[in-house]
Amino acid sequence: MKKEVLLIGLGRMGGAIAHRLKNLSWRVVGYAKTKESRERARKELGIEVIEDYEEFGRFEGERLFWIMVPHTAVDEVLNRLKLLLKEGDTVVDGGNSFYKDSVRRYEELSKLGVNFLDVGVSGGVLGKGKGFSLMIGGDEEAFRKWEHLFRDLAYEGKGYAYLGKSGAGHYAKMVHNGIEYGIMEAIGEGFELLKESPYDYDLKEVARVYKEGSIIRSFLMELLEKAFQEFGNLEEVEGYVEDSGEGRWCVKEAVDRGVSLNVIANSLFGRFDSRKKDIFRNKVLAVLRYEFGRHPFRKKD
Repeated sequence: MKKEVLLIGLGRMGGAIAHRLKNLSWRVVGYAKTKESRERARKELGIEVIEDYEEFGRFEGERLFWIMVPHTAVDEVLNRLKLLLKEGDTVVDGGNSFYKDSVRRYEELSKLGVNFLDVGVSGGVLGKGKGFSLMIGGDEEAFRKWEHLFRDLAYEGKGYAYLGKSGAGHYAKMVHNGIEYGIMEAIGEGFELLKESPYDYDLKEVARVYKEGSIIRSFLMELLEKAFQEFGNLEEVEGYVEDSGEGRWCVKEAVDRGVSLNVIANSLFGRFDSRKKDIFRNKVLAVLRYEFGRHPFRKKD
């Protein structure tokens, strides 16, 4: 059973995947676009790093290429890889790609005899230790061939599932991120009300007790407690919240299918509003995004 992955993209999430696999005795060979990222991977991750795509040609047998780059860069990576791919190879897109793009890429690679799996990856950078949640789409035969890889990456060896034909993995991840938007918005609104209440709450302590056995306990609540520990009551954090794009796709898909997504749509529009108004709930969202994905946030001058 082959335990070798050719990993393209060594940023926050790519690095987390490399770290976890290396610690589970996988051979990870990585490539990143910038020399700085390649050097950092060598030093911090201790993995083998190549300097150019052509070096992938020296790896023999059935190969798995795992792409972990922004969705806007996937086609660029694939166009370079197509010159090197062989029949029987498998390509995994583990980034946040739009599901219709994944279906297109599956069809293009199938013509070359190459397997393509779209894999939604959740768990943030902390997944390198605890494991990730993996939502997998594509041909089931290709999934079964590499199921040992997904099992090793997954949370407690169980946090993965084959969900169906091409696009199913990234569709499920798109909906996951939409749900995440709604949950985060509710947390932000609730803590804004706590802050404006007649009581002098220690918000870190409220987050702590909410995560200890309450109905709303969650990983996000754990991260919020951690954020209050790191950044106090968020006075220096600007209430400006970016969106990764998946919330927009989710709402557009709901419009196309005639499905009402009131909470998710309103949470997306709330992020747009955050770029005009500096309010507490959006500070909560900003630090939560930092905690789970190390997404940058703005500090006040």
